[in-house]
Amino acid sequence: MNRIENAFKNNKAFIPFITAGDPNLDVTERLAVAMARAGADLIELGIPFSDPVAEGPVIQRASQRSLAVGTTTDKLFPLVENIRKQTNVPLAFMTYANPVFTYGADKFFARCAATGIDAVIIPDTPFEEKGEFYPYGKKHGVAYISLIAPTSRDRAANIAREAEGFLYCVSSLGVTGVRSEIQSGIAGLIDEAKRAAAIPCAIGFGISTPQQAKDMAAIADGVIIGSAIVKIVEEYGENCVQPVCEFVKEIKKAIG
Repeated sequence: MNRIENAFKNNKAFIPFITAGDPNLDVTERLAVAMARAGADLIELGIPFSDPVAEGPVIQRASQRSLAVGTTTDKLFPLVENIRKQTNVPLAFMTYANPVFTYGADKFFARCAATGIDAVIIPDTPFEEKGEFYPYGKKHGVAYISLIAPTSRDRAANIAREAEGFLYCVSSLGVTGVRSEIQSGIAGLIDEAKRAAAIPCAIGFGISTPQQAKDMAAIADGVIIGSAIVKIVEEYGENCVQPVCEFVKEIKKAIG
């Protein structure tokens, strides 16, 4: 059983997202290790990018802060090595096609594998174009995470059948960010995916409260929260580790 499978084997999985390098790489390392100890089942590390098209204002600002302190893709691989020495929690990079293409897809996935990254998520690459990167993930044993969204209804089954690791289910249209209500139609989309393949489904985009997390966990195998956590990092800066971990514990308790 690999690390991702292990994350979903018992109860509902909680997957927090943070932007790597925000407020700096040292805090990111401490934060990732502390979140794992607080109950995170899988951690997404966002690679800062100047044009993060899937992100709302909160994570856009985090990318800008990270880039401003000199974070680069090259600097993230030693960071991952340091995190991996301290925890066995699954780690996923959330990034975009441009940084991977610029870095060199084969080199990028090779270094992911060598340093301990379990999965890569590239939200601006449609399912039909995954051949740009998927073969490199396959070559190096790094899961290429597929996404389905409310607009994926007619191809959700096909996406699920080819999915690896877990299926990232986008709860609603638009970019990431805190929402007061989560689209109810996501349950039907997950049912369709589950009928097609035995793949864990985790819901992300917009979830920010324990009650929302509990509601989404009732229809999925895991819950992904990003903007609500990044807002805590933004508020507390270098002192964010404890408040973020309190939030992680609260969400983990809510989803069971």
